[in-house]
Amino acid sequence: MEDIILKKMHSIIGWSEKEGDGIFCPGGTMSNLYSVLLARYHFFPRVKTAGMLALPPLALLTSTHSHYSIKKSAAVLGIGSESVFLVKCDERGKMIPKELESSIRTAKSKGLVPFYVNATAGTTVYGAFDPLNDIADICERFGLWMHVDAAWGGGLLLSKRHRMKLQGIDRASSITWNPHKMMGVPLQCSVILVRKKGLLQECNQLCAEYLFQPDKHYDVSYDTGDKSIQCGRHVDIFKLWLMWKAKGSEGFESQVNHCLENAEYLYYKLKSRKDFQLVFQSQPEHSNVCFWYLPTSVRNMPPGPERDRELHMVAPKIKAKMMEEGMTMIGYQPLGDKVNFFRCVFSNPATQKEDVDFLLDEITRLGRELYS
Repeated sequence: MEDIILKKMHSIIGWSEKEGDGIFCPGGTMSNLYSVLLARYHFFPRVKTAGMLALPPLALLTSTHSHYSIKKSAAVLGIGSESVFLVKCDERGKMIPKELESSIRTAKSKGLVPFYVNATAGTTVYGAFDPLNDIADICERFGLWMHVDAAWGGGLLLSKRHRMKLQGIDRASSITWNPHKMMGVPLQCSVILVRKKGLLQECNQLCAEYLFQPDKHYDVSYDTGDKSIQCGRHVDIFKLWLMWKAKGSEGFESQVNHCLENAEYLYYKLKSRKDFQLVFQSQPEHSNVCFWYLPTSVRNMPPGPERDRELHMVAPKIKAKMMEEGMTMIGYQPLGDKVNFFRCVFSNPATQKEDVDFLLDEITRLGRELYS
């Protein structure tokens, strides 16, 4: 089952039959950790036996809007979180290619050896897609491993309407894709996909004779245990295989399109109202919609630190009331210089436009009760 689904994912990405490997992992953080581990081994294979003493001081590059797991991977693997260079993004949350090139040169000027770039396809907060082709060009020019963290955005590859947002993903050395996100598979279901065949095995295998005998009576290529950091693994593939059999690729496509239609519906509803303000004016690329609720008292305040302080408290107060009443739930967070805002993310295909209307009505009702 795992072999069949991995080949299907490789073909969706655009890799040839001669390319592609992968393994299912316990979550996107572990999948991203695999990508750093593989990249390091690819460039410095002696690290597996000789350890960190065999390495020059290394540098990783990722955007300021990327997932924290890239820093965590650097810390866990002994590279160090200070070796992670955060590349500036534009106002929409996309990595700026010129800034990536500048950060690579900065790392080199500090005596570090850049080896890995993480591009994000569907950032956690804004749902932004980094310009993958531009990043791939830079990685090829500098000889760097390009990883695409498509944990959140990978599901869009199944949609003919939206897959162009991941244009260039076929040029990646490795990809994280979480079917437990946009595809709606129950937790946990995440995969690390690797373009170079055999690298997972070379990097991780230790050939324990009491487990991985080469002279078994069946095809030992199905013994995937030595590809993994773990020994025992949960059978995460089974639920995805069953869902793909039941829904088909067309069913997943319809599901993805529906979720993004809900996001578009919410976006236009917010745009037409005075008591809400969008965090950015452009239409959402993914199903993330970010906005502030503006009580009348805040709306009447002039822009400045005092208004920001007041607005910063609105989302937490409304969220607390939501949790007390148990009618609906939505997340919030600050980001950079932006004070707390709501982030509505659609991944449940059962959500309808009436649910979106109910959410806005509830936020308005609770806001009025708190600020009347």
